[in-house]
Amino acid sequence: MIRPVAYTGYLVGGVLVGAPLSAGLLILGTLGAALTPVLVGLPLLGLLALSGIPVGVLERWRAGRLDRPAVRDRDPGDERGHAPVDPHRTPAEPGLGPWARLRFTEQATWRELAYTVRLAFVLWPLDLLVLAAVFALPGALLTAPAQLALSGDETRVAKLWLVDGYPQASLIAAVGLLLLLALLWPLTLYARARAALARVLLAPRDTEVRLTEVTESRARLVAAFEAERRRIERDLHDGAQQRLVALSMRLGLARLDAPSELADRLAEAHREADEALGEIRELIHGIHPQVLADYGLGDAIADAADRSAVPVEVDVELPRFTEAVESAAYFAVREALANVARHSGAGRAWISAGCATGDRRGRRLWIEVRDDGRGGAAPSGGGPRGTGGCGGRAGSGLTGLADRLAVLDGTLAVDSPPGGPTVLRMEIPC
Repeated sequence: MIRPVAYTGYLVGGVLVGAPLSAGLLILGTLGAALTPVLVGLPLLGLLALSGIPVGVLERWRAGRLDRPAVRDRDPGDERGHAPVDPHRTPAEPGLGPWARLRFTEQATWRELAYTVRLAFVLWPLDLLVLAAVFALPGALLTAPAQLALSGDETRVAKLWLVDGYPQASLIAAVGLLLLLALLWPLTLYARARAALARVLLAPRDTEVRLTEVTESRARLVAAFEAERRRIERDLHDGAQQRLVALSMRLGLARLDAPSELADRLAEAHREADEALGEIRELIHGIHPQVLADYGLGDAIADAADRSAVPVEVDVELPRFTEAVESAAYFAVREALANVARHSGAGRAWISAGCATGDRRGRRLWIEVRDDGRGGAAPSGGGPRGTGGCGGRAGSGLTGLADRLAVLDGTLAVDSPPGGPTVLRMEIPC
């Protein structure tokens, strides 16, 4: 008997939620449409579009409660009874603006709105109709003795049967009980179908769940990769580099006291130690340059331009970003400049960068690398071998650069007509 009571409560809750919801949606829709010409209605229409979000939370919770097994039947490892997973993603930035932009672009928001409209104008009237069909007649029959007691001599039950004695009233009440028990089964079937519809429309799609899991795991991998790169940098800086510095100093001191026949050999060893120290420093700079960590992406790009074999003009003013974004953007610029020097035949290059806001995709870092080379670059083998501003061998350089950006959901756009110039535009969500 516990489960039919739960299913009945679920339908009663649908009526209690849906009836005021229909009035609220009608008021919001009417006012929003009427006031749209004076722009006042636009926030109301936006609120109407987002009204499905709280309704979705409530309906997922109600569906989860409906599926919960009875306490005496519950298995300790049974996962039923938990509300479906929230289909919404967490905004990358705090604040109402990023939250609203993300919600308006999610499919889950519009599925919840579609369910809310169905609940307000279709589902709750059906719930009420089913409840009335199940309980109206059996309820009238069950209360036959009470109706007779209130009327005194006789009463007409359900406006169908005239009852003038308690034996007859008790028999009608028994018939009402049997009818009620018989009708609880179709009520249960309807309530289960109704809850299943809510789960189908409000729970996240399998593809959305997988996409969220892939995105989160990719973010964890990026963070782990950056942490490991910083650890290797520290180990080289504090370990191998310091040992080479100490070795170079000892060799220098040994040359002062060494006999002439050993001085030349010590000098050669000293030069090799200095060269190894220089290579270690370049390696450390390539793993994670200190200027990037201390001063940010703008100064790091300027430093990379100074080290480029091709003269580069830089027009970059950027705020600080997360470590993963700054690292990916810096090494993408380094790779682009390396390809310019190797393959473009360019005499000069230009770098500009900025941060785009207000786009439906959110805040994005963009960087453009342009050269005056011979062009013909293609991301995936579309250009001639060894040509183009950054093309590399049949585009392999650009493919690697695009893969580096894709780790952070970034994009690479290439404009490289034959004869040049080549323009690379990189964008990374930030």
